[in-house]
Amino acid sequence: MARLNPWRWVALSLAALYFLVPLAASVIFTVDVPGQGVTFDAYTQIVSTEGFVSSLLLSLELAGATIAVVLLLMVPAMVALRLGAPRLRPVVEVVCSLPLVVPPIAFVAGISTVLKWGPEHLSRTPLFQTFVAIQNPDFPFVLVLAYVVMALPFVHRALDTGLRAIDVPTLVEAARSCGASWPQALVRAVLPNLRGALLNSAFLTLALVLGEFTVAQLLGFRPFAVWIYSVAGSQAQLSVAVSVLSLLVTWALLLALAGVGGRNRTAASPG
Repeated sequence: MARLNPWRWVALSLAALYFLVPLAASVIFTVDVPGQGVTFDAYTQIVSTEGFVSSLLLSLELAGATIAVVLLLMVPAMVALRLGAPRLRPVVEVVCSLPLVVPPIAFVAGISTVLKWGPEHLSRTPLFQTFVAIQNPDFPFVLVLAYVVMALPFVHRALDTGLRAIDVPTLVEAARSCGASWPQALVRAVLPNLRGALLNSAFLTLALVLGEFTVAQLLGFRPFAVWIYSVAGSQAQLSVAVSVLSLLVTWALLLALAGVGGRNRTAASPG
């Protein structure tokens, strides 16, 4: 039996305290009402609060669209790099990492400048309606475009790790030799072996969209994170309760993803 390293337990204990103590303090703040004792009114009022359902649905719709766009963009590009242009991999990695070094405030300032420039200079062209359509408050597609850029570092890393674990050229060559077209080879031979990487990419993108605040707030839209901020001014306990509930749901999704990945590995293992 391997000897347990005490420093490992110390590090894990400190990490657990770092995450669990603020969470416990937040839960206590939401349930301990002065003069009333312990009450769960902050949690029972969440669903009935104005704007909760609409903002959450908007964020989920934005997340679904962002996941679809970023995967449609990155999966073929990453497979093409593995097959025909491996020397371009460092270039793509640097480009996909740029959103990590560009401050969100600078990023959204650039988006705002483009959105203001477009209607002024393209008012007599068909593109004017495009600028209007992507800023529709019911579904601001401009946020999807921004979130795709912000998700590139995480999706690139997840897909790159998944592609390194499989022999892409052999899979594609085998599918092509069986008469499959290039799209069929990608869908039937490569994607099933990237299930874990695709799930990781989708989860990271979902977490990013649900928690993103700066871009949506400065562009004047109201998805879930902005709604939580707006509620905090008048109903502090409710906003903290929503944040705690969101964190727990995110953890549940992460555990579900880990469970799905574990079952996939078990099913794929021989014997």
